[in-house]
Amino acid sequence: MNARTSPPIESSGLTRDLRLADVTMIGVGAMIGAGIFVLTGIAAGTAGPALLLVFALNGIVATITAMAYAELGACFPEAGGGYLWVKEGLPGPNGFLSGWMSWFAHAVACSLYSLGFGAYFGQLLSALNISIPGVHGHMLTKALAIVVCLLFTFINFLGSSETGKAGNIVTITKLLILGLFILSGLWALRGIPDWSARFVPFIPKGMSGVFMAMGLTFIAFEGYEIIAQSGEEVRDPRRNIPLAIFISLGIVVPIYLLIAFVSIGAIQPEGNVPTWEYLGAHAELAVLEAAKQFMPLGQVLLLFGGLVSTMSAMNATIFSSSRVAFAMGRDHNLPAIFARIHPKRHTPHVAIFLSSAIIIFMAITLPIEDVATAADIMFLLLFLQVNFAVITLRYRRPDLNRSFRVPLFPYLPIIGSISQIFLAVIMWFYSPTAWYSCIAWLGLGLIVYYTYAQRLEREAVGSKIVMEERPLTRRRYRILVGVTNPRSVPHLVTLAGAIAKANDGDVVVLHVAPVPRQLPLRDGRQFIAQSKPLFEMAEHVGAQMDVPLYTTVRISHSIPQAIIEAAHETDADFLLLGWRGRPRHALLGETLDAVIRDAPCDVGVLKSVGA
Repeated sequence: MNARTSPPIESSGLTRDLRLADVTMIGVGAMIGAGIFVLTGIAAGTAGPALLLVFALNGIVATITAMAYAELGACFPEAGGGYLWVKEGLPGPNGFLSGWMSWFAHAVACSLYSLGFGAYFGQLLSALNISIPGVHGHMLTKALAIVVCLLFTFINFLGSSETGKAGNIVTITKLLILGLFILSGLWALRGIPDWSARFVPFIPKGMSGVFMAMGLTFIAFEGYEIIAQSGEEVRDPRRNIPLAIFISLGIVVPIYLLIAFVSIGAIQPEGNVPTWEYLGAHAELAVLEAAKQFMPLGQVLLLFGGLVSTMSAMNATIFSSSRVAFAMGRDHNLPAIFARIHPKRHTPHVAIFLSSAIIIFMAITLPIEDVATAADIMFLLLFLQVNFAVITLRYRRPDLNRSFRVPLFPYLPIIGSISQIFLAVIMWFYSPTAWYSCIAWLGLGLIVYYTYAQRLEREAVGSKIVMEERPLTRRRYRILVGVTNPRSVPHLVTLAGAIAKANDGDVVVLHVAPVPRQLPLRDGRQFIAQSKPLFEMAEHVGAQMDVPLYTTVRISHSIPQAIIEAAHETDADFLLLGWRGRPRHALLGETLDAVIRDAPCDVGVLKSVGA
């Protein structure tokens, strides 16, 4: 058999070695990134003592969307997360835009973390009495942000990444430092008799301040989605993915509430300045200032924690943003250059460098508040799509095995969607500049989709050839035979052979291996083993009849589409298919009806008795 294989189709090959504790730590580590260190002071200045309410409400909004991630993450045993679900559940450019927004969101989040690193490292230089002539204040912060971004770009280019054990160590370190911060703050409250007065008035800037602070800090509540994206590596994913998502939120949200509580209640600002205003004035360094007041070695520990968190978050977001760009290039949503792999380093170097260019551009051109807002808007829109997708997929794919179901469906996803739309819109009043950058990015994405990605997406969808024999020359007449039922193979091939001999033709035997829609086609090779006995039977009949016969295997989500594509590509003159009998709700059956309607050649249907 002179089989010719198509270009290799990637298979994940991932082992399920992540236990519940491991995947929970991934979620906790992703959520407790740099956001809580960098944004607490800015949000306190925006909402006042109602920062507690901000974190509580954001926890509720995050939990609603987390339910959607839990349901879909358990349904789809596949890495990819929201990008895959939106592509499956929503029409038109939504799938492309989810990837496009995810790329930008993770890149801009990395810009935020790089600016946070610059601010904290600047404080370290100041504590060590080190100065750089002519570079200070915001200029120093941005310069340090660029340097650290270039450093982690190079690290990702080399292929180094944070291992699972190292990631757990970083997460535990952050939890210990924040735990000491909270305990020190609670202890300090014992010496402040009137600490409750610092929470009055509770909402000094009205609910508009609360909502703006919610939008601003929403990025600190994203990260649990990475649990769903790790689905292929999780043991018993239908149980552990939902559990890990909810446990990680159950750990993180109380920590955030306690950080807000002690930051406002346990510090003693100079003069008669309200504590929330004092925190707001210190902006991204507010948590550092609070620790300096009530925590032993507080400034040193929080500096260390902030630097570790920002560096860990930067490494993760450069990695994730570049992998999104790489995946979109591989999926024909972006030019093929995005999917290039470096010949020596085996890393997606083009995607890494282009992602880093976006990161540096945003860090240079916008203040830290605008950078945070732009990332928040993108994540809000991404989670909005996932809430829509969980609704549509519940109706479109009732066949999916849902080990967890969003309760009060569809009301909770609708509430989550409305909340995210509201927060995204209200951020216009906080930072129009951030919205301008997001609109520009979305506009560019629509241009890319309609002028480039849509065409290639159509070409790439359907089926992939995984094994094929091709004749050296084409006979005058060609018959394409679709086989799937072993009992009908001899009858189909015998009839096709007789027609071929009468017309000086040849026979191409096609088997379509259906791939579940939960899986990408690149993982469909596991389904082609069933073609071997079918082809052996067909080749035996062809040899007995002395008819030129060739075989081809395709994997596809849609059997009719795969058959039609094969008819086009083999230039078939006649298509022969088997028929098991008329079903209730179609003329010949969904597959046959679709093929007969769209086939580019004559179609014959053979019903074998007993087959």
